Amino acid sequence: VSHLNTSQWQILILTKLCCFVFSLDKLLDSGLYTGEITELTGSPGSGKTQVCFSVAVNISHQLKQTVFYIDTKSGMCANRLLQMLQTKTPNMEEQMEALQKIKVFRVFDVFSLLACLQHLRSNGLQKASVGGGSVKTLMVDSVSAVLSSMLGGKQNEGMSLLMQVAGELKMIAKDFNIAVLMTNHVTKDGNGHLKAGLGQSWSHVPRTRVLLQRVEDTETSSLRTATLTKSSRQACHLVEEFDLCHWSEERRTSISGKRKLEERSKP
Repeated sequence: VSHLNTSQWQILILTKLCCFVFSLDKLLDSGLYTGEITELTGSPGSGKTQVCFSVAVNISHQLKQTVFYIDTKSGMCANRLLQMLQTKTPNMEEQMEALQKIKVFRVFDVFSLLACLQHLRSNGLQKASVGGGSVKTLMVDSVSAVLSSMLGGKQNEGMSLLMQVAGELKMIAKDFNIAVLMTNHVTKDGNGHLKAGLGQSWSHVPRTRVLLQRVEDTETSSLRTATLTKSSRQACHLVEEFDLCHWSEERRTSISGKRKLEERSKP
């Protein structure tokens, strides 16, 4: 096998990262696949960010892997992650170790997102792997928050930026054998059915796509459904029901204000 090129080797070492969330792992055929892009879609309040938090915590704590989390909405909350970790282990050292494995990058527009992705691809991922263990997951919450506004007026410029972001994400996934998990908003088609945002061109970017929806149309309900809308491994339109409160049950313990998640601004 010595004659295999880089891309062929990546196919051989393709691995799955268990999310430790039964309903999601079931839809994803046992977890997130490295070397591929998975997308969570849904309306505001459907649980996209909450699912990202749960997956990030589980990968950092259970698998001891580093997670790069790009936050475009200022939605990342270190205390929220700590609360979730406290339901998994009472050991403060383990909690802090898991938190330190979640590296946060805050970006506010498509240009800073591109700069961040290019930085990670050029040297950030190599340095992180050498200095702090294995990096196997990149999350972007959300891509549509910085891309959708660019597609309204200046179509040519917006489409170019969209494809640049898509290209960077694909290269990171393949070149570093990383599982990319991103979130996207939804719109409605002519029949009133929900569909992923960012248009037809973007639909080819994720290998797998999951739609999150409320079971009951009330703000207080924590019940959600996850529907597989795109997959090359599973039959589409598989549906799993889950409870966000069950995933993120809070332990009633004090949280020190001094404990802060490692945050990084755009490079």
